[in-house]
Amino acid sequence: MQTLLSRRALIAAAALPFLVRPGLLRAAEPDLAGLSDMTGGAVPIGPEERERRLARAQALMKANGIGAILIEPGSSMVYFTGVRWGRSERLTAAIIPVEGEPCIVTPFFEEPSVRETLAVPAEVRVWQEDQNPLAIVAGFLRDRKLVGRPVGIEETARFFAFDGLQKALPGVRLVSANPVVRGCRMVKTPAEIALMQMATDVTMAAYRWIYPRVETGMTGAEVGALMSAATRKLGGAPEFSMALIGEASAYPHGSKQVHRVADGQVVLMDCGCTVQGYQSDVSRTWVHGRASAEQRKVWDIVAKGQQVALAAAKIGAPAGSIDDAVRRFYEAQGYGPGYRLPGLSHRTGHGIGMDGHEPVNLVHGEATPLAPGMCFSDEPGLYLPGKFGIRIEDCFHMTEAGPVWFSTPPQSIETPIG
Repeated sequence: MQTLLSRRALIAAAALPFLVRPGLLRAAEPDLAGLSDMTGGAVPIGPEERERRLARAQALMKANGIGAILIEPGSSMVYFTGVRWGRSERLTAAIIPVEGEPCIVTPFFEEPSVRETLAVPAEVRVWQEDQNPLAIVAGFLRDRKLVGRPVGIEETARFFAFDGLQKALPGVRLVSANPVVRGCRMVKTPAEIALMQMATDVTMAAYRWIYPRVETGMTGAEVGALMSAATRKLGGAPEFSMALIGEASAYPHGSKQVHRVADGQVVLMDCGCTVQGYQSDVSRTWVHGRASAEQRKVWDIVAKGQQVALAAAKIGAPAGSIDDAVRRFYEAQGYGPGYRLPGLSHRTGHGIGMDGHEPVNLVHGEATPLAPGMCFSDEPGLYLPGKFGIRIEDCFHMTEAGPVWFSTPPQSIETPIG
């Protein structure tokens, strides 16, 4: 499936207010007034958990022979330091050493703003506009006597940070920080899982609100805008509210063509929100009016495919084996083979947490073994180009006893929300 960035861009473009009929949201206001914030009890990640994260990261650095890791702004920086910052041509970075406190390197004039969200004890080193920020990073490494030890670069960091550090610290060995960052973030704690559960509860409440309000003549953008409005009223921050109608549902992330709800048309929604930095991702599909025999058959097969995936999700199983199990089942039903259409053209699922899409994926060839605390989407859709698509998506987290749903999948096309 597309990257989170392109997916967000697609949804944002689809839900622009000028594409929504005047008065639609205003007409929904009386119904929205009946919704209330569900997130008052959300417990944000606290200082003790962040301390444990840093201790875990440093233990993994020792185990992997890494002297420090460098992280640019984004969810990993928030995860370890609390600092919420945007990326620009001016480098702000977190450097976590194998021992001692982290360091935040940021422009001099940005320091007060950066400190506003800094949630762990850390040194802050600044650089002026006429200075090289990677020289400041190199200076920190020298001062902590880490020169000569490998430095891990977080996988989303931009090339100029990688290249700049090599030039500022000749001879430095730069390696992947995945063993550290993934080693921490892939396994969620109970506090993280509780926030993901709350985000999912918000999304499901919004689905229950919108389902009876989807009317003939609505466009996908209008349906999505209503979903986002309900999500906000319920206390979530909408990440994406996609509604694909009719033939558009045959293409996993839609079409630029405008389709309207009509009798016998599939409505496929893929929606998620954030609560205290943690995300949900749930898809629901139904038919407006009476479903055809083919639509009903495909819906039932997808519902079974989702259960096949869950049954294959066992502690220690390679992540790719879940995808393989679903494809075997679909091929027996006449779809595929592999990623061919009509069939399942994308992976069975993806990791989820602070980002909607995180490592690792439930995709053929992925060898990472499943472990308690890992969280995934389960979304083995079926797509029939030129006709329609069906996707049912729920997320689960792994426990010692096996997978546990965040949301309960629907049982039939007559009760498609669940």
